[in-house]
Amino acid sequence: MKAPLRWPAPDEPASDLVLERFAPEQTFKAKVYAALKQAILNMDIYSTPEPTWIDERQLSERLGVSRTPVREAVAMLEQEGFVKSMPRRGIMVLKKTKREVVEMIQAWAALEAMAARLVVENASDADIKKLRTLFEKFDEGHKPSDFVHEYSDANIRFHQTIIRLSGSRTLAEMTANLLVHVRGLRQLTIGRDDRASRSIVEHLAIIEALEKRDRDLAERHALDHTLGLAVYVEEHGDIFD
Repeated sequence: MKAPLRWPAPDEPASDLVLERFAPEQTFKAKVYAALKQAILNMDIYSTPEPTWIDERQLSERLGVSRTPVREAVAMLEQEGFVKSMPRRGIMVLKKTKREVVEMIQAWAALEAMAARLVVENASDADIKKLRTLFEKFDEGHKPSDFVHEYSDANIRFHQTIIRLSGSRTLAEMTANLLVHVRGLRQLTIGRDDRASRSIVEHLAIIEALEKRDRDLAERHALDHTLGLAVYVEEHGDIFD
């Protein structure tokens, strides 16, 4: 029988902590979980109204593992609301309703606004300057609206970089589970109603505020920019048809 985890008394040295080693299968399961979650985050699940399915056998073969850690990882992702196991059908990647997506975008807006504030405080001038390189290929001869796929990729990298440059691990963790849905809706909407052309102007305004080290302005621009997406999704329910 394994010895239980025992916490030390207040006057007991920390070196006396009795801890069990992680079992190899637990570490392995965690690696499969991380790989599968990242793959789901990279999916474009909102590009089609049809459900997105993943196959347990194919996952096992592509990861080079048995089905057991795959099933365990899927169970963890199901608890987090990413997937749902459907008997005799497979594993469906879950989409959110319009109301849920709007609330997620609103939450992202608040978190990214704080991230922008932290970028002003924590990021180097060189790192902030690199944000401009994401958009340097776009001009009158290479308009975002004419190269929507390219601009969509730059758009997503921009928002991910803002979170990363904040230097906050907590913000990174809090936005990770929102990313699969916010990213999907950004990709889906960026080519509609000339949103790409307006988007790049708003991005450059955020960058300019960051370069000026204006925390309040950077925070406000970041908040307004993402809340604009929430308003658009709320007003255009056909996105989910």
